[in-house]
Amino acid sequence: MSENTTDTILDAIRFDANGLVPAIAQQHDTLEVLMMAWMNRESIAETLATGRVCYYSRSRGKLWRKGESSGQQQKLHELRLDCDGDTLLLLVDQVGVACHTGRRDCFYRAVRDEKLVEIAQPLISPEALYGHGHSHG
Repeated sequence: MSENTTDTILDAIRFDANGLVPAIAQQHDTLEVLMMAWMNRESIAETLATGRVCYYSRSRGKLWRKGESSGQQQKLHELRLDCDGDTLLLLVDQVGVACHTGRRDCFYRAVRDEKLVEIAQPLISPEALYGHGHSHG
């Protein structure tokens, strides 16, 4: 993708006061909603250039290349903007699990019968994903 094309796409996005935009990752073929994270201009440009999803970590204050420490990468199939341009939808191919808890997606808690319950168990332990002492974010 040319620099001009990337700039045109970035100019269509309405970033918040911190230069961020929420991005929802969805598995392109099963339509599972996997996670929500934040992106900035730099992370979007890198994602478009490499085809591998890169987010912005607010807690670490730097780019977060999905899967760089866990191996659970996201390959971009399509980037979509909502009607206002202030939310992104990333259609991805998720390798392995998307959630740092070892679950396939981050939405594993549901309100059922007026209680918050876990509806999915980890497929892999966080220790196996990251080693001991790693924190996500």
